[in-house]
Amino acid sequence: MNKRPPAVDPLEDFEIDDDFLETISSLAAEDSTGDAASDDVTDAGAPPVAPATPNFMESALSRTEAALSADGPASLVPPDKTDPVEASDMSALKFADQTFEAGAVADAPVTIELDDIEIVDAPAADVIELKPDVLDEPIASGGDFASAAPTEDIQAASSGSTMPVLAGAAGLDFDPDTVDVSIPRIAVHIFAERQDTLAAAERAAQDRRMSRATTQVRVGGIAAAIETYQNEPTPPLILVECMKDARTLLTEIDQLAEVCDAGTKVLVVGAANDILLYRELMRRGVSEYLVAPIQPLQLIAAIGGLFTDPDQPFIGRTIAFVGARGGSGSSSVAHNTAFAMSERIGVNTVIVDYDLPFGTSGLNFNQDPIGGVADALSQPQRLDATLLDRMMVRCTDRLSLFAAPATLDADWDIDTEAFDEVTNRIRSTAPFVVLDLPHLWSGWMRSQLVSADEVVLVATPDLASLRNAKNLIDLIKQARPNDAPPRVILNQVGIPGRPEIPAKEFGQALGIHPALSIPFDAKVFGSAANNGQMILDSAAKTKAAEAFETLAQIVSQRQLPAVPAHPRKTSSGLAGLFKRR
Repeated sequence: MNKRPPAVDPLEDFEIDDDFLETISSLAAEDSTGDAASDDVTDAGAPPVAPATPNFMESALSRTEAALSADGPASLVPPDKTDPVEASDMSALKFADQTFEAGAVADAPVTIELDDIEIVDAPAADVIELKPDVLDEPIASGGDFASAAPTEDIQAASSGSTMPVLAGAAGLDFDPDTVDVSIPRIAVHIFAERQDTLAAAERAAQDRRMSRATTQVRVGGIAAAIETYQNEPTPPLILVECMKDARTLLTEIDQLAEVCDAGTKVLVVGAANDILLYRELMRRGVSEYLVAPIQPLQLIAAIGGLFTDPDQPFIGRTIAFVGARGGSGSSSVAHNTAFAMSERIGVNTVIVDYDLPFGTSGLNFNQDPIGGVADALSQPQRLDATLLDRMMVRCTDRLSLFAAPATLDADWDIDTEAFDEVTNRIRSTAPFVVLDLPHLWSGWMRSQLVSADEVVLVATPDLASLRNAKNLIDLIKQARPNDAPPRVILNQVGIPGRPEIPAKEFGQALGIHPALSIPFDAKVFGSAANNGQMILDSAAKTKAAEAFETLAQIVSQRQLPAVPAHPRKTSSGLAGLFKRR
């Protein structure tokens, strides 16, 4: 992890005891006097020489350390217990473990740093402890919030107890590629107190992963939520923020439970990073607890975790290939990349050809499917694992195909929700889903580009591709603020006699340097297309095949497996004796 500078000045409100200053002053005077008395070479008229700083600091630190070890750390000024304990930089793991007795003065915090791990022995201020009978009861696992009855009050600890506190993940940098969640069509109401929480919630509501959910962000904490739901039903998910102490938070949670409907999930954002508070909130029916400040992707991951389908073991990663203009070769790049992912990297991959009237996936793989993606789009609600398996064509052991009908018998006027539903159902069939999108613009096309986990923009080095690629990149960046920009691939580079824009200038105009350039080879691509083969099958030793292997590693974020060395064949001695001359 990369450590970031702390948000607050560590020397703010730092106080030094008067005795410590007197000790330092006396040490400075003694060292100054001793050096002046022992200096016999210095002339009487010469100004006195100042003592060397390293010698003075070594003497001061050693004698101060000896004084502290004798008197103990109680001589230092203890921190004010009334100040709230703020979460430190969470790029390092912090763990607090200290016994605290009620009425006792807590020790000063002692910090020991070990590379990226920081162990903090922090004072357990305002620590709460549950009654023994409460601790013995089972902890709820975030189910129905309204069904959880308020429990007994929490009392202060009267005897020493060891309390581990793990800091929340507020400061973690979330990788957008790791937040692969599927949030259903639900209503989410957010009641935030802090401005940064409001900003994070609004940015999360605009994320592609929350596109199917209806999100309302309001100002106010739990009190505002209680007032809101006095006369209206509660949504499937409520997020409330409370920056008060643990006792007040639990009291307000009990009041919120009285106005919540059955089946409502509650996500709480608080200031205290306390494992006992977290357990008590879970026991009272709260679904999740986050420590402020929060990030948009952290909030999205928490919401997605609450609505994970246990019958769906994983969600495949969607990679959308789109051409900047017609004839850029986007379909060929998508098909060859998917083939390289399945055959060279060894991951199960599905190709979905959404170019219904002019799709070429069937021709490129020498397949003539009866059904395909058109049948799936006609009945998206009836799709299950068995029906999807019947509609797919298995090209190899690890590569499957949802081919387009490639006919003009229908107008193919299909709504956006059907495309979204089919894509979501197909994602449960394989770890990687390659979307071959046509060069057109419509509502469903925009939805597929925005909702894809990764977008690969295939362009040719000419002015028309540059203009269209710029427009697409600007739109995708605006619609996907929490995701990486699209990857730009330059295809058909090096056509003889054609003026081309250099890759460097092409990237400078877009603001994104092309990730890969695929050289033009009319013979290699033409032969593969006419024979229904992929480049890795027909011309595995060419630069184009090497480019597709590289692109497969880039989009799948996996490396090619190491090829085992074949042992050299040796003939046995008897075989050599009877070898025919």
